[in-house]
Amino acid sequence: MWTPFNYFIGSWRGSGKGQPGESRVERTYEFVLNNKFLFVKSKSTYEPQEKNPHGEIHEEWGLISYNKAREKHVFRQFHVEGFVNHYILDQAKEGESFTFITEEIENIPPGWRARETYRVLGPDEFIEVFELAGPGKEFEVYGENRFQRVHGAQEAI
Repeated sequence: MWTPFNYFIGSWRGSGKGQPGESRVERTYEFVLNNKFLFVKSKSTYEPQEKNPHGEIHEEWGLISYNKAREKHVFRQFHVEGFVNHYILDQAKEGESFTFITEEIENIPPGWRARETYRVLGPDEFIEVFELAGPGKEFEVYGENRFQRVHGAQEAI
């Protein structure tokens, strides 16, 4: 059940680009609560720039669980702005890509959808593409992050 996600365990760093501008990104993945959940902790730092003159720090926490009744992985992602994305794993090709699509987003007007796709580039590198779709619209890329595994001691974010 968890084998496809073992790849992500550990600490990652990289860079991002998208609608809010360019960022530095950090992320950790670890199994928690007797290995029943995968905890994801992320931080993106945007220095002041043309697209984002004041800069910002975006943080999010997530939990991936396995819903036995549905036989699906569920990803609940909590954003510092108060949004909570409820994703379902739509497709997974172990060692290649994973795609989560929202079933619901809390604290946003009805009809919005989000999609996160993770593409594995090698043993220590992956790309995450985050897309949004307004009501009745197609998905558009909001941001893309490129991560590299941090070797050595695990570092807390």
